[in-house]
Amino acid sequence: MLPITASGLTKDFGPIRAVDDIGFEVLPGRVVGVLGPNGSGKTTTLRMLLGLVAPTSGEILIGGRRFTDLDDPAREVGAVLEASAFHPGRTGRDHLRVLATEARLPQARVGEVLERVGLAEAADRRAGTFSLGMSQRLALACALMGDPSLLVLDEPTNGLDPAGIRWLRDLLRELAGEGRTVLLSSHVLAEVAQTVDEVLILDGGRLLAHLAMADVDSLEDAFLELTGELA
Repeated sequence: MLPITASGLTKDFGPIRAVDDIGFEVLPGRVVGVLGPNGSGKTTTLRMLLGLVAPTSGEILIGGRRFTDLDDPAREVGAVLEASAFHPGRTGRDHLRVLATEARLPQARVGEVLERVGLAEAADRRAGTFSLGMSQRLALACALMGDPSLLVLDEPTNGLDPAGIRWLRDLLRELAGEGRTVLLSSHVLAEVAQTVDEVLILDGGRLLAHLAMADVDSLEDAFLELTGELA
């Protein structure tokens, strides 16, 4: 199972410092929320974790290695950064079949992950007909294809109805119970408070706090006190 460690993590976009010298450690078996107002640096941090953006300085490691150095990324890390990046004419099942082929994963995983995300009955519909909530489920199915030890989810509750949000909460807790690390960003503080074990609170590119939920009476109050605004 894969811990995440960041040290001196910094990213500049020209004169703009998006992430400013942050450090933290996230252990396996934990669901961790990455929180912050718009422009706080949370998405840039996740993109650096996934090797999509190179740090200006410092590092963020998965099990002691950069994402680009992982032996088999599809089997170690699953990510959802964009829920609608599907060919509209391809069915959900076919999209996963293509993904399995490209990542050298067994085709049997397609049916398994469709069942796990609750899309088995809709799997043969074209993705262009999916609601936003169904697209979120398909994106999560893609992330789970390699049976990864680490899941990175950016705003995973977008488009989900209350029942879908409860389902996702239960699934993330189940995945963490299997020893996986789950890192997610969200702006819905009340939902985060019911889902995560701990939170990283960012603002202005800086890490303001790394808090265990067991030590927080009210996440909204703690967030407001640290950032001066709500997410």
